[in-house]
Amino acid sequence: MMNPVMNREQVRQAIFEYIEVDYNPSRRHSPIGCMSRENYEKKRVA
Repeated sequence: MMNPVMNREQVRQAIFEYIEVDYNPSRRHSPIGCMSRENYEKKRVA
């Protein structure tokens, strides 16, 4: 559970984690054929 009162560094870290852990892996990227990074990596490994 997140602390309702966060300092600037805690907010920065929370935003970074959301973008890198939750958003970017599932977002489609045009340089890799409009696939998510997760699906691209699965395809490359297989």
